Amino acid sequence: MSNLIRWPFSALVVWGAAWLCYNFLAEQGTHPSVAMLMATSLGVLAAALAWLKGISKARAAALSMGFPVSLWLLGNASFPAWVWLLPLALVIWIYPMHAWRDAPVFPTPLNALRDIPRWAILPAQAKILDAGCGAGDGLKALRLAYVNAQWIGIEFSRPLSWVAKFRCPWAEVRCGDIWLDDWGAYDMVYLFQRPETMPRAVEKAKAEMKPGAWLVSLEFEAAELKATAVAEASPNRPVWLYQAPFTGQSS
Repeated sequence: MSNLIRWPFSALVVWGAAWLCYNFLAEQGTHPSVAMLMATSLGVLAAALAWLKGISKARAAALSMGFPVSLWLLGNASFPAWVWLLPLALVIWIYPMHAWRDAPVFPTPLNALRDIPRWAILPAQAKILDAGCGAGDGLKALRLAYVNAQWIGIEFSRPLSWVAKFRCPWAEVRCGDIWLDDWGAYDMVYLFQRPETMPRAVEKAKAEMKPGAWLVSLEFEAAELKATAVAEASPNRPVWLYQAPFTGQSS
């Protein structure tokens, strides 16, 4: 897919088009309510088309509601329409576009990994990586599951890495790129990625992780691998466990 239409650029294009539509209609003398309705319909149509192409519910909602929410926030204020982009710029600083393509915004629930030690037995002081640790929720869940370990978190967003360091002073947290880090030093790598990034994670795990190490994924299956075990974070929310050396998915 072209980088020009990848998230979040697609959202910026749709929201910008909705504002252009609204301003054009307003300049032509169209009643503000009608102009707002037509501009919002443009976003809803784009969201519907994106939904048919497989976009997530959250992103479809963002596409459809971006314009009306920004218009509502602006109200009758005297500052120009582009000011509503300032909060978006803050969000991008906190959660960079690189990270948007990798991991979901939603944090790991505290008890999501409580059952994985039943299958993934680790030695004392095992090194556990939370690859894309966000604000530290996954690290907290890993600590609850493995009380005698070394917890390491890597997060691409510098502001979020600061938050994780504050919330998890017992862990080693650093700002970095999980795809450039060497996973060979870890006894377990925990992921809460997206389905589209799982193939990349599988290739990296196969190339770097040592025999006996565990790859753990919340919700999203590594379809190329045969799972060693499947735990349950909550009803209908699996935790997939794979132990190196990895084997292909059985037919």
